[in-house]
Amino acid sequence: MPDKFTTVDSALYAYILAHRSERDPVLAALVEETAALGGIGRMQVAPDQGALMTLLVRATGTRSAIEIGTFTGYSALCIARGLGEDGRLLCCDLSEEWTSIARHYWERAGVGGKIELRLGPALDTLRALPPREQFDFAFIDADKTGYGGYYEEILVRLRPNGLILFDNVLWRGTVLSKDTTDESTIALRQLNDALASDRRVESVMLPISDGLTIVRKRAAAEGR
Repeated sequence: MPDKFTTVDSALYAYILAHRSERDPVLAALVEETAALGGIGRMQVAPDQGALMTLLVRATGTRSAIEIGTFTGYSALCIARGLGEDGRLLCCDLSEEWTSIARHYWERAGVGGKIELRLGPALDTLRALPPREQFDFAFIDADKTGYGGYYEEILVRLRPNGLILFDNVLWRGTVLSKDTTDESTIALRQLNDALASDRRVESVMLPISDGLTIVRKRAAAEGR
């Protein structure tokens, strides 16, 4: 099959961002404050990725969502913007410092009442939840070595046709480098291989930002 993709440079990426339909001044202000933190600000998701998440949440009629890794709250705000009036988002993070920024912007955006933040190890938070289907949408963007564990705990709590999104699955391209053998890269390679062959879900990997994989939980009646 011939290669069919467009290489995106800075000018073309600016064009892409200029042609998304929504403009959110609260998100724009959050981008500026997070960028002022310095290099760590790169942990924030990209604007086109955030817009896609809002669209997916709206399109799927998500009422219950969970996020692993919140940082300063940009992705959570994007998810919450897509929820209906009765929608709820559970955010799991370790940092009081970064999430204090998130709380401010959630309130400023008028979605604070939809979001519950739980500080502490995400696996502990997940395992304390009832082992029943309760989420429609999940976003995982935390320690890469923990992705596999978060996936298994969320999948059993995800409704059929629910979505799980994984961030940073390309890891700046190092998933292809045999010379890169740090724990995070190895964990992402293993996850990527596992998702592609997991018959409980169907998956697609997209070259958005640092790589985004979307998986859909199959219904029990689907042929595998």
